[in-house]
Amino acid sequence: MIAALLINLLRLLLLPVSALRWAFAAPRGGYVVLEIDGRVVDLQPPRVRLALWWRPRQRAPLSVERVRELGKHLMRDPRPAGLLLRMRSVHAGPAVIASLRDALLEIRAGGKDIVAYLPMGADNTMLLLASAARAVVVGPETLVSPLGFAVEGRYVRRALEQVGVEPEVFAKGMYKNAGEVLVRDAMSEAQREQVGALLDARFADLIASLAQGRRVDRETVARWIDEAPYGAEQAVARGIVDAVAYEDELEHMLATGLLPGTISPRRAEGGAGADGGARAAARPARTRLVSAARYLGARRAPSMRPMWPRPIIGVVEVHGAIVSRARFRGASLASEERLVASLRAARQNPRIRGVILHIDSPGGSALASDRIHHEVTRLAEVKPVVACMSNVAASGGYYVAAAAHAIVAQPQTITGSIGVVSARFALGPLLERLGVSTDVVKRGARADLFSPSRRLDAGERSVMERELDAIYGTFLRVVARGRRRPVEEIEPLAQGRVYSGAEAQARGLVDMLGGFERALHELRQMIGPKAAAIEPTIVRASRYIPPPPLLPAPVPTLLDLVGLRGIAGEVALAIHCEGERVLAYCGEAAELD
Repeated sequence: MIAALLINLLRLLLLPVSALRWAFAAPRGGYVVLEIDGRVVDLQPPRVRLALWWRPRQRAPLSVERVRELGKHLMRDPRPAGLLLRMRSVHAGPAVIASLRDALLEIRAGGKDIVAYLPMGADNTMLLLASAARAVVVGPETLVSPLGFAVEGRYVRRALEQVGVEPEVFAKGMYKNAGEVLVRDAMSEAQREQVGALLDARFADLIASLAQGRRVDRETVARWIDEAPYGAEQAVARGIVDAVAYEDELEHMLATGLLPGTISPRRAEGGAGADGGARAAARPARTRLVSAARYLGARRAPSMRPMWPRPIIGVVEVHGAIVSRARFRGASLASEERLVASLRAARQNPRIRGVILHIDSPGGSALASDRIHHEVTRLAEVKPVVACMSNVAASGGYYVAAAAHAIVAQPQTITGSIGVVSARFALGPLLERLGVSTDVVKRGARADLFSPSRRLDAGERSVMERELDAIYGTFLRVVARGRRRPVEEIEPLAQGRVYSGAEAQARGLVDMLGGFERALHELRQMIGPKAAAIEPTIVRASRYIPPPPLLPAPVPTLLDLVGLRGIAGEVALAIHCEGERVLAYCGEAAELD
């Protein structure tokens, strides 16, 4: 308390300096520059205080949360003309892209100009984001490629047959396709149907966004896509972008009003007079720019350290494949041990008034998913909980979300996949080819049930099927209870079928469409009228449990044996999750942007 008082006194002394920085954070008529080059996420990750000397410090990804904060400052500041969006590369899922575009549109709606500069050219994602801007400029000699979306599947049944590996796949749900690439030569009709529906949703969103942003009809946009790619000058002629410029030329365009719809800051201020005009002719006019980081640093008001703990909204992140235990620190996995500890901490902490469950996970271990769901259920008994689905919240990811009081998803979120899958491999033929013979001594008819050296017999297969039936039935009951509907209504929506967020909302699997801001608004409504000032904070209760004593080495997975991990990497989640049954959406096909 004494330390907080001293810090507050120091900040009060520095308040005049901070006020000057706040007032003149950006030049009048200038632009704040937001750089996008790399990964974009929904939430700002916590800062890493210590960096190991042998590990280079990685640049933190840009977050939609930070862009929204930037937008709020811009809309309250009369000095800057707007935002210059400089995009070199964008790596983000469709739901995060939708949230980022929404944040940019809010800035436009708040009266600030946005100009998008794409020095490396543009693909689907960049053009979709740039459609939120008033003007779009690309670099010279670049390609503009709104190609649409495609999915390819790699089917390896014959390759496995040739090397002597026999896959045995068990799945509940006609759309549960994780093992399809192992036992088929082509895409099943069920898989083609659900992949087609997802592509329809993304394609329609791309067309609608470009039509709105470029102020053309949808037929024109569809023609742009079908006839792409284009050189930079061709893209200007078609109306896909507004201009081609090097970076220094862009600054001149902004200053002189050469971009469509631009009002020159010099003309807006009534001209420069005779002498000023002579000086302007002597050197090119330039718009003054300031980086978003510098602008935000100056505009953030010096906050006073609270003398007493304030209430907060907890955010628990379910990111990555769901596993019982993360074997390595820093792995991008949603481990049961960490999430259970975080959910318990959120439930027991009186400062935390409600929780947002932020989910970006294809699922994983059925056992871990069930235990995490149990903790969410206990939390929801005493505090309001809203599930916010990001890019993927499918299968085990949906299982975890089902216990929340409300579920929010973006229209492009991939969700659903209510089903279960398991797989094993019989390596007997391969071992025979390698000259390896197997002899077994056992006590118990099924003591070697999980041995990879033989196939299962009919009785053993029936046991596996019975186990998956039980897990599938539990999944249906969990969803039915969470959605407050009978199992008979949920079962037709299950079958392992994946949906876009918009489709899921139409079927009652999702309550409302939107991103983190919508989820935050809904949670504040649940907490009460005084919750508007309560800010969200990520809750991470770290529990690292050392791995158990060494056991016999596990048999290599199929992907290890035949070198196909790069081709069907996501299938590994469904077939090798520490021997557990899996609730997972595994998109085995690669998207081609």
